[in-house]
Amino acid sequence: MKPGLQFRLNQQLTLTPQLQQAIRLLQLSQLELEAELRQIAEGNPLLEFSEDNPEDVDGDEREVVDLLPASSTSTSSNDTVDDAEAPEWSDSDGGGEDPIDFSSSGSATRNNGNADDDGFEPQSAAAETLQEHLLWQLNLTHMSVRERTIATVLIDALNSDGYLTETMEALIGALPTDLKASAAEVENVRRALQRFDPTGVASLDLRDCLRVQLEQFDADLPQRELALRIVEGELELLARNDIARLARKLRASEDDTAAAAVLIRSLDPRPGAALDVTPVEYVAPDVYARKDGGRWRVSLNPDCQPRLGLNQHYCGLIAQARGTDASWMRGQLQEARWLIKSLESRAETLIKVAEAIVRRQSAFLDYGPEAMHPLVLREVAEEVGMHESTISRVTTRKYIHTPRGTFELKHFFSSGVSTEDGGSASATAIQAMLRKLVDAEDPRKPLSDQAIAEELHRKGIQVARRTVAKYREGMRIPSSSERQRAS
Repeated sequence: MKPGLQFRLNQQLTLTPQLQQAIRLLQLSQLELEAELRQIAEGNPLLEFSEDNPEDVDGDEREVVDLLPASSTSTSSNDTVDDAEAPEWSDSDGGGEDPIDFSSSGSATRNNGNADDDGFEPQSAAAETLQEHLLWQLNLTHMSVRERTIATVLIDALNSDGYLTETMEALIGALPTDLKASAAEVENVRRALQRFDPTGVASLDLRDCLRVQLEQFDADLPQRELALRIVEGELELLARNDIARLARKLRASEDDTAAAAVLIRSLDPRPGAALDVTPVEYVAPDVYARKDGGRWRVSLNPDCQPRLGLNQHYCGLIAQARGTDASWMRGQLQEARWLIKSLESRAETLIKVAEAIVRRQSAFLDYGPEAMHPLVLREVAEEVGMHESTISRVTTRKYIHTPRGTFELKHFFSSGVSTEDGGSASATAIQAMLRKLVDAEDPRKPLSDQAIAEELHRKGIQVARRTVAKYREGMRIPSSSERQRAS
């Protein structure tokens, strides 16, 4: 698979808006999803919500392959999604205020104060900034320490829309003096950041942002090359919507040019805006993980699955309609069917990813945080046959309810630290060990960071004192001197 998020499109570019809608559905939280669907249903008489009680959760449970606690490499073979039924997801999110009139259907949120059947109480979801979202992905990449340092400086310099407005000289000047990075090296890291989620961040201008998003599409996508030519040199004509002149200048047909314009308008000119301010919301688990007969089972939360269907009364009227009314109703029916299919694909994708995570982190569910395995996006992406940025979307603001509590799916990802036996331990497991050591220490003689590092060494975890200090500060644990004074 080529770098970037690839998906297959029908040869008719009219499917692009539907695929754009499918992408939005995938990345929305449950509360945003229901609000979005109700807004769509208000404008489409062929859609209706069913208020019937959902079937019991056990009817939709899926069993995860039985694993020993130490195993994290088994794969499931019964949960693939038919490529013809489910679109793969692109990196374009749509939206933004721009002269080119990019289409947008703003997401909405609402509060849901109902507890679920397992007694889970609603809790406030923490806001995540663009910088935090990118740093989380950065920590799971295979970049060198040098590249990570450059990437951190670039991420810190992004504005609220996700663009880099600093000059190359200013960016190089912000690097540590002993790094001595060249402009070419910084540019290579910047281009790598552009392919993080959301695609197009760290761009220098609108043209750069749109170009990198177009490059994520499959090379066989109709009008992709024509769209790239427009972005490279004819954005002004596109902004004026002068399709006829644009077609003459590019020596292309007006139909192909118009189709390329539709593709460009489906992109996101402000990729960082969606993560600029995240409103506080209540969360409910999207999936459940339960142990039954020694095996972990994963199931969707039926209360969080939108019960959207076709209005049979209006469907029956299509055959009686004539002229433009019939054409309009058939179009509404096609959109309704595509939306329902996209919701089914979203649910399948969510449960596939949740199953892969539970399969690899069964030791955590059995024994607690100290048994958490290192896990990065790439591993889950390879197992389920999707791109890393798709996994990032699926795991953001999606929650799983387990016997150990309710966690965001992103909680189960962490980088690894080497152990003496050649293996690795996750950062989450090390933090749990650190917390356990601090809780068990003598209050009159608290452990220093060096002492904690040495204790971890005795457990086979090769971790430096400064790493212990970073974890301790991240967990908001005071230093040994402050703990001693507090005691």
